[in-house]
Amino acid sequence: MNEHPTPASDFESSPEAYSVKLDAFEGPLDLLIHLIKKHEVNIYDIPIALITRQYLEYVEMMQDLNLDTVGEFLVMAATLIHIKSKMLLPRPESAEDGEPDEDPREALVRRLLEHQKFKAAAELLHERAVLRGAQWIRPDGRIAEIAGDDYAYEPEIEVDLFSLLAAFRGVLERAKQRPKVLLPPEEVPVEVRIEQLLGLLSETEACGFEDLFLRDDTRGAMIVTFLALLEMIRLKLIRVFQTSAFGPIRVYKRARPADAPTPIGDLESKK
Repeated sequence: MNEHPTPASDFESSPEAYSVKLDAFEGPLDLLIHLIKKHEVNIYDIPIALITRQYLEYVEMMQDLNLDTVGEFLVMAATLIHIKSKMLLPRPESAEDGEPDEDPREALVRRLLEHQKFKAAAELLHERAVLRGAQWIRPDGRIAEIAGDDYAYEPEIEVDLFSLLAAFRGVLERAKQRPKVLLPPEEVPVEVRIEQLLGLLSETEACGFEDLFLRDDTRGAMIVTFLALLEMIRLKLIRVFQTSAFGPIRVYKRARPADAPTPIGDLESKK
């Protein structure tokens, strides 16, 4: 038996070994629906080449981030590639009526429509529960009450995982345009970054998503910040909203509820 335990910085805290749990997030069908909405395409006529390429880009980013359910997304990736290959072949005609065989996308479309139906029902039940419990009132709502009818308040919607991934991808792309600064790399554990972000959010009521990455001068540091944000969402320490689909994202600190998941490391003892 090893008498010298592995330091936390070499295990849970390091981005390479840190696996974000996605229990509160979405699955492969949700990513497909996200891409269909983003590109405003007809769900009954999915441009499979475009959607497959974009889907694989998201999966690659999820692998880089070591997200724990990426295996489920790889299965769907294989399905998309299979459909794409079948779309490239001429469709044989049915022997009975001379009509072409079923569109290779048809089974996937049925799954997406069924998933949308059940998810809409689940979201309706969730909204009713939130209204009954008055669990969350955003700061903008309180401002609107004070300002009265003249205030142009636009309700916010909660952000999903794939909108966060898209926003993070934008952060990485824009970071490439920054002047290169040659500094020794500083490895900050995810737990420490969570504490830093909580301190930053305590100074203001809300913060823009991209603003949380301004102090990060390397890609590794940005990945640690993003992993910290995902963990903070899982722990119910923050909520993320945007005023419209694919719009700017804002992050709000929240009071941690009693039913929040167990934190990593000794984060809970610091609360």
